[in-house]
Amino acid sequence: MNGIDLAALQSALEAKCKGLHSRMLDREDIFIEAAADEFDRMQQRLTREVAISKLDRGSNLLKDVKAALNRIADGSFGTCLSCEEDIAEKRLRAVPWAAYCVGCQEQLDRKRAQNSSNRDNDADDLAA
Repeated sequence: MNGIDLAALQSALEAKCKGLHSRMLDREDIFIEAAADEFDRMQQRLTREVAISKLDRGSNLLKDVKAALNRIADGSFGTCLSCEEDIAEKRLRAVPWAAYCVGCQEQLDRKRAQNSSNRDNDADDLAA
């Protein structure tokens, strides 16, 4: 991590945190107005689901950004939480809130995808 400017990354993370926090406060799309038309109600439900999904992703990203700021504060920033090897500087510049090296992140993503697929199959089995 010789070439990384921690102060600049910390500043970028703090700005990201502030931006995410302000977006989390905007929940206007979640409110559903009464609509007489069924098509309008369906459209409003879809809009609400998209807004809730965005809030959920934003909330998760905010947690990741805050965790990265905590890792900077405690001196563990740039170390993979799984294998404890250094995270590549290129990755940290691109995704400063990254908690895992590319290899460990790929393994984690595959496990999550497999678990999601298993849950979908379980739901299909229950519905049958």
